[in-house]
Amino acid sequence: MKLLIINGPNLNLLGAREEQIYGNRSFSDYLNELKEEFDCHIDYFQSNHEGEIIDELQNSDHDGIILNAGGFTHTSVSIRDCISAIKVPVVEVHISNVAAREEFRHTSLISPVAVGCIIGLGLEGYRLAIHYYLNKR
Repeated sequence: MKLLIINGPNLNLLGAREEQIYGNRSFSDYLNELKEEFDCHIDYFQSNHEGEIIDELQNSDHDGIILNAGGFTHTSVSIRDCISAIKVPVVEVHISNVAAREEFRHTSLISPVAVGCIIGLGLEGYRLAIHYYLNKR
């Protein structure tokens, strides 16, 4: 099993940004833990640029993608269209409970084209998405 985690804008600041919402752990530390825990190949990509995320989605040869599109979740028709066009299944993940935050975060353009969504469970959402892919056979 070969998986790809894609994190969008500002998620490179995990561990240093709005700790009351996102916690104080860096994603690189968490990613190392995931790689040690699971018997699968996990690639990682992070970008603050919409087009780079689209390129990564389009070029993926993975069995599954775990996507936290950050703020692009609520604004990017282009990322949504890309997910609709590719064959690799995408699980949408959000660290915070976006439904309990500002109103503009309540609508996801990604959710309707994702195979599933994991929202509001902190970094644990990524682990749960990996479990999904490993157990979906």
